[in-house]
Amino acid sequence: MTSDRIQNSPIGVFDSGLGGLSVVRELFRQLPNEQILYFGDTARFPYGTRSAERVTEMALQDARFLVGLGVKMILVACNTASSVAMDRLEKEIPVPIIGVVEPGAKAAAKITRNGKVGIIGTRATIASKSYQKAIERQNASIESFSAACPLFVSLAEEGWTTGEIPEMIAEKYLAEIRESGVDTLILGCTHYPMLRGTIAKIMGNGVALVDSAESTVEEVKAFLVEKNLRSQIPQPSHKFMVSDAPERFCQIGGMFVGKDILSADKVTLED
Repeated sequence: MTSDRIQNSPIGVFDSGLGGLSVVRELFRQLPNEQILYFGDTARFPYGTRSAERVTEMALQDARFLVGLGVKMILVACNTASSVAMDRLEKEIPVPIIGVVEPGAKAAAKITRNGKVGIIGTRATIASKSYQKAIERQNASIESFSAACPLFVSLAEEGWTTGEIPEMIAEKYLAEIRESGVDTLILGCTHYPMLRGTIAKIMGNGVALVDSAESTVEEVKAFLVEKNLRSQIPQPSHKFMVSDAPERFCQIGGMFVGKDILSADKVTLED
């Protein structure tokens, strides 16, 4: 493959469902000339309740599918997969891969003033301690406090992001972390930025919220520049694919990505 051909090849992005579209939104903002191929594994959603072994199997299938479509790199826009599957993905997938955990941890380590960082995510992400380990690699003196918030995913996908019910659930999930005195909170799931306003209200004004999408895409951008892989396409086209319910994906996905998704192809992966 020629250098120009590689440069103009698409970036592959996968997630268990819709949440990864919040990362795509940031890709559109920071890298407007890049083509994006997005795969949402909606038939097997959610990943956050599965075992680490099962999540790894599914993440490898998702990545191999995107490699087969000719992507130049893959962004794992799923905190659960980034937490438990990156070692296998980096060993077995023949294109560069970037996940969302390390960039989010780096950002939090830079932002915190009092050395206390909170982490919220799916049960699988929290159980893996991936963010805690990544923060320790940045600064071993930082204390971390974590909580699984599984219902936030359903609230985001239903569009229940503000009001009494989300606030009651957020209060239940976040009370202990808030009382620990953190000044920084990592939104360790790509669905959670949809509830940013509610989470900020419960945590209070003194707590900075870290959405790993921005820092992850900054890392993608730096990688493309370093490797001379920036696309030169003036008006790139994008493709969205799902393993189930494309109509629902298009209806709800616009909330995450910030603009209408006109179509999504249904594809079947070998399981």
